[in-house]
Amino acid sequence: MSQPKPRNGTKPVNLLLTVIISGALVLSAVAAPSMAADATPSPTATPSVSPTPSVSPTPSVTDVPVTPPGEPMPPVLCGVCFNPGAYSLTKANSLWVVANKQRPLNPITYKPTIGYFKGVQVAKVTATALSQMAAGMLKAKAGTLLLNSGFRSFDTQTVVHDRQVARLGLKAGEALAARPGYSEHQTGLAADVSAAGQGCTIQVCFANTKAGKWLAANAWQYGFILRYPKDQTATTGYQFEPWHFRYVGVDLATEMKSKNITVLEKFWKLPAAPAYSY
Repeated sequence: MSQPKPRNGTKPVNLLLTVIISGALVLSAVAAPSMAADATPSPTATPSVSPTPSVSPTPSVTDVPVTPPGEPMPPVLCGVCFNPGAYSLTKANSLWVVANKQRPLNPITYKPTIGYFKGVQVAKVTATALSQMAAGMLKAKAGTLLLNSGFRSFDTQTVVHDRQVARLGLKAGEALAARPGYSEHQTGLAADVSAAGQGCTIQVCFANTKAGKWLAANAWQYGFILRYPKDQTATTGYQFEPWHFRYVGVDLATEMKSKNITVLEKFWKLPAAPAYSY
């Protein structure tokens, strides 16, 4: 069968159209990525800004609250916890000095800065604490605090010691009165107390009075400890003295209370001092 002949001009036209269409497709393919890139701009990274840390203002002296009368003095904060190295145990002018029959004061004739509580001499820091404790005791209706003996100088302690030894003999006398240079009273931090109208002044029965019971339970809040507790003579060297309170500051008194340790020698792991070494 014979094939029909193509019409003149058809082949060149088809070729030209093919070329035009192909070129248009190539241009479109090349332009498309560029247009897409232009249509969606790359995001600009935002620089991160470190926040400025907040700084707590340093409290001024006027920011420190004043303890009202009758309220316990707040503990001095050591930052994190109780600091056992805050004060010396050997220097006579230290708040935590431990004086006993094996540990004389250094210097042995030391005299503190004097203050007064109801006309009786004590160390100045002790006078302030006694005033707070007296107000607290009165507020609790436990009685009016009296101070029977506070600071005693080296010379005064000599007289007290010799009088007790002459009256009771050496062993019994020194169970009550320290030798000069070995007494807490010489530091001004010790206070022999009683209460108005309750009797038992400088006697063991003071422990059974309303004031004696209140002091035994609450003195630690004001920085005092009962220095010579019952049944501790083998450690302290002194008989039970429910009237003898020692100022050590609120931090140490609170720590001893929390650990249920009543004797300084035991708290600091010091040797017992039942008698003098000579």
